[in-house]
Parts: sequence; structure tokens; C-alpha cells
Amino acid sequence: MTLKELEIFLELSENQNVIKTAQKLSVTQSAVSQSIKSLENKLGETLFDRIGKKLILNERGRKFREMTLNPYNELISAKHSFLKEKIAGTLSISASKTIGTYLLPQIIFNYLSSNNNVKIKKEIHNSSIIINNIMEGKIDLGFIETECENNNIIKEKIKEDELIIVSKTPQKEVFIDELKHKKWILRETGSGTREMFLKQIKNIIDIEIFMEFNEFEEAKTILLNNPETLTCVSKEVVKKELKEKKLFEIKIKNITFKRNFYLVYHKNKIKTELFDDFVKYIKKETNPKIR
Repeated sequence: MTLKELEIFLELSENQNVIKTAQKLSVTQSAVSQSIKSLENKLGETLFDRIGKKLILNERGRKFREMTLNPYNELISAKHSFLKEKIAGTLSISASKTIGTYLLPQIIFNYLSSNNNVKIKKEIHNSSIIINNIMEGKIDLGFIETECENNNIIKEKIKEDELIIVSKTPQKEVFIDELKHKKWILRETGSGTREMFLKQIKNIIDIEIFMEFNEFEEAKTILLNNPETLTCVSKEVVKKELKEKKLFEIKIKNITFKRNFYLVYHKNKIKTELFDDFVKYIKKETNPKIR
């Protein structure tokens, strides 16, 4: 049954007159009759006794009215509330570790604090998994730290980021090949950070990866306890350790490791008001100059 059929049934059960029901609901008399006939066919029961020109609820019709009146009113109320509150609902997003751990948490907290009817479901994945999840329609929005050349993906720059090489031991500025024999620990395959770093140095040196890590805290622990180890991470990740002089940046001659953070979504994604509002907020908070 449809909401329209219930609306016509409930109105007709009140005034018992097809003409009055049609006039009140701005439909034809034929539409009223067809709607009631359709409803009765779906239920497999007759709801009205036809007495003269009146349609009077029979005992089954009275029971059906009793069972449907409150649920119908609640549905109509929900519909009105839904249409009134455009910035409401649940967004499913996924972010790379750097963005999801160090950039988004406070932004999301602030957004939710100003939008009580919004929920955000956030997961952390590497950039390649995020792209796959968008292509499969598993998430609404992604945040990645690597380039993406896919005709089905819309990519919008939200922030510039700098990767740096860090160690527990302070060093002077060096050429990258002077670090070839250090113990390099890098993110897992598929990480945007790893891909960008290796791409930048591939024509200069071929380093041996001593160990991989998934979590930044794991990498920091290794670096702090093993002076011979190095890694390449976003400056955002080790900001606190650099300030406290627990870790040190190793400057590299003739190479910079700069990249962009991107907001990505499928080209066929329906942009609801919630979606648009959240995207605008993210852009404003990450970099007011980028629109």
C-alpha cells in the first residue's frame, strides 16, 4: 500500500463521501474510488459498506483505521521533519592515516558540535583502498594523500603537505644517497606517503626497506629507540616530537618531498545538502584559500 492510499482511506473514513474526499484532497472522484479499490485488493478484504451514496466503514475497516491512523501520522510527521532538516543524516567517509589521524579529528568534532542531526562514520585506510571503496560505492567521501587519475573519481585539493626524513640523531644537510645504508622503515605498500617518497628517489638510489609499519606510533617508538633508523613521514605526524627535540629532521639537498591532500568522491555521487555543506566546511578549515 502507498501513503496516498492510506491518506484517501483515512479521509474517506471520516466524511464517508467520495465527492467531499476528492475536493479536500484535490483529486478526482475516480481517483478516490480507484485508490480504495486498490487498497482493498491488496488487503484482500472489503473495508466499506456501500449504503446509498455513502461509504461507511465496516468492522474490518474500523479495525484497519485503528491500526493505521497513528503510524500514518507519524510517517507524515517524519516526512515533514526530513524535508525541513536538510543538514541531517549520516556521512560515511574514509581517510588515509595521516589525514584521518592528524588533520580530520578536530575538524569533524567541530562540525558535529554545530550540527546535532549529523553523524559521521569514519574509517582509516590507505589511499588505494579508499579509491576502491569509492568505486564500489561503500563510502560517500574519501581523503587521500596520493595522486589519482581515474575518470570516475572527482578529486579536489584541500591542503598542501610536506614529507620529511626524520631520525633520533640530528644530522647536517646531506644528499639522499648518503643515507642509502641506513635502516629505513616505511609505511606498508599502498600508502601514499611511501609511494611518493620512493617515486622521488627512484632515479637516485635504490634503498633497502628494513621494516614496514602500519601505525605512526609504532614507527616513532622504533625511531626513538634505534638511532640508526630513518623514515619518511608527513611533518604533521612528528610535529610534537620535533618541537620537543626527540626526533630531528634530516634536510636533503636538491630534493623536496611536497604533495597535496585531496578530497575524492565518485562522479555520480548525489550531492545532498549535507554532502555539500560538509565539503565546504572541510575546505574552509583545511585551507581558506582553496575553493
